[in-house]
Amino acid sequence: MRAYELMVIYSPQLDEEALAAQIEKTKDLIVGVGGEIEKVDQWGKRRFAYEIKNNTEGFYVVIDFKAESGATSEVERILKITDEVVRYLLVRRDVE
Repeated sequence: MRAYELMVIYSPQLDEEALAAQIEKTKDLIVGVGGEIEKVDQWGKRRFAYEIKNNTEGFYVVIDFKAESGATSEVERILKITDEVVRYLLVRRDVE
């Protein structure tokens, strides 16, 4: 298994319950494709340097997980079509 880091920026219009539900949905998606969640770090609401999809801020969440290399394409596909996700970045981590 390879180590990955996923940063997701959720819509600022979400309330606390909806945000928690979206984070759980993303974690379930990763587990559903055979991944293992290592850590979830919620950074909170941050201001953007420039406007993205008519938003000037968003909720940042970083998820560290392990998965097989083919599993990440399904995670990216679902995140692309999720309306509550403003942006995401999925990178492979170097494990020391």
